[in-house]
Amino acid sequence: MRPVRPGVMTAGLVAATVLTTALSLWMAFCLHEQREADQRRQGILAAARQSALNFTSLDYRHYERDSTNVLAGATGDFKKQFTAQTDQLTKLVARNKSVSEGQVLEAGIVRSDPDSARVLVVADSKVTNTAVPEGEARTYRLQLDLVHKDGRWLTSDVEFVG
Repeated sequence: MRPVRPGVMTAGLVAATVLTTALSLWMAFCLHEQREADQRRQGILAAARQSALNFTSLDYRHYERDSTNVLAGATGDFKKQFTAQTDQLTKLVARNKSVSEGQVLEAGIVRSDPDSARVLVVADSKVTNTAVPEGEARTYRLQLDLVHKDGRWLTSDVEFVG
């Protein structure tokens, strides 16, 4: 058996070290990207769930607070439309003594990128009012469009779907 020359052995160790370092850096980068994507998904889902909960939980006795909660997570056209209807809705829920207690059942992201997302949410709500004092269960399927603005996910559009 021939002895391995020191120069060849050193070159082999250097090559192995460079390859191992490059592979480690690549894996760290991939892991970082995956964590960022997971955090973005969790942020989107949390914001959509909270927005849907706020939207389906309104009480005539605390309507100003409840509508403020909806608006705190809103932006764009949705915020403009909800703001424009607030006075009318305040009178309507007070006249009917409406109470809606929402609960989010499921939420899933349809699409997302770093600046926007579309989420489908299924929520149940128990609604009581002067017409149904014992309460009535309702199920909502909502499509929420969100935008990432000033470090927060805000709802820019809400649609009732199928």
